[in-house]
Amino acid sequence: MPEAFGFRVSCTDGPARRGELRTPHGVVRTPAFMPVGTCGAVKAVTHRDLVGLGAEIILANAYHLMLRPGDELIADAGGLHRFIGWPGPILTDSGGYQVFSLAARRTVSEEGVRFRSHLDGAGHLLTPERATEIQARLGADVAMAFDECTPYPVSKDEARRSMELTARWGRRSRERFLELRAGGGGDCAVTNRGQAQFGIVQGGVFPDLREASAGETLSTGFDGYAIGGLSVGEPIEAMRNVAGRAAKLLPADRPRYLMGVGLPDDLVEMTARGIDLFDCVAPTRNARNGQLFTRTGRLNVRGARHAADERPPDPDCACYTCRRFSRAYLRHLHVANEIGAATLGTLHNLHFYLDTLRRIGEAIEIGSFETFRQEFLRTFSRGPQSEHGGTARSR
Repeated sequence: MPEAFGFRVSCTDGPARRGELRTPHGVVRTPAFMPVGTCGAVKAVTHRDLVGLGAEIILANAYHLMLRPGDELIADAGGLHRFIGWPGPILTDSGGYQVFSLAARRTVSEEGVRFRSHLDGAGHLLTPERATEIQARLGADVAMAFDECTPYPVSKDEARRSMELTARWGRRSRERFLELRAGGGGDCAVTNRGQAQFGIVQGGVFPDLREASAGETLSTGFDGYAIGGLSVGEPIEAMRNVAGRAAKLLPADRPRYLMGVGLPDDLVEMTARGIDLFDCVAPTRNARNGQLFTRTGRLNVRGARHAADERPPDPDCACYTCRRFSRAYLRHLHVANEIGAATLGTLHNLHFYLDTLRRIGEAIEIGSFETFRQEFLRTFSRGPQSEHGGTARSR
């Protein structure tokens, strides 16, 4: 690992881990949630808001930043941290998932992926080497290897082909990354010499393919490891079981990142299986649609029943939104199509996510994580709240 990057597990409670991820732009206490700032901005909030909420690391996306405003422009500005004005750690996704989502616009080959931009239709070729160079120009603290995100459902043969391609692309990503780290970048600007690179384990929902992928990825040797290709439509329990088994295959002294997962109970359940890092668009996307996460489940604040409801979204929440505003006011903002509806909802949802991870970490430290886990799962429901303000639960 580069000198400026490191990871240390400070304590455990069963498989759950409390640790510190050291980067050139600061320390991240794990387990940690990364708010998603795809284009260098977390939608509806400012960086000042994120700092106030306690966010220690954010995620941006190389694919989107490559297309607009351009990775070379960002490099000329001194790197992504300076360009967006974020002082803390940043992780950049390589673009593998975005390419996966452009099924009608892409062609996958051994070389890489040819695709047409969703912005203007222009053609591009994204290879493992180019994805690595783009992230070097951006200068995030953690860069991801280029991978193919395996869809669901898919046959085992197709999952194997995809997994093996990811392994080969991973080796090429690592080779180019090490060349850049050693100063052999040619005309490729490197804006963060302390950048680390994570490899990605694929293999769909097939345990033996996940094991083979983990073996290949570990043999390549990365600074940290991610589990990808989940939360793409598979059943919840399948996702949790696959990710939990994969986590056991990864080194105890390196950070483990579960990509794109998930809802609040996923954070609890996957921490229980040894995961350290999470990201998901759910808190920000749901907030813009009037869906607020509370300790008992999701609250649809746009509902007509809240038109005169003077209660805060969550009486047990200490966020700015819950301290100052009623459900009636928040519903009014949504009905009136006011920008503030997205801002206040996002502040609440991100607070809920980040506070949940904070409480998880504290529970691990004092050896009471299992108690916390059971209590959280007892009160939280993935479904919406009932008309009477409680939680709608299947029986």
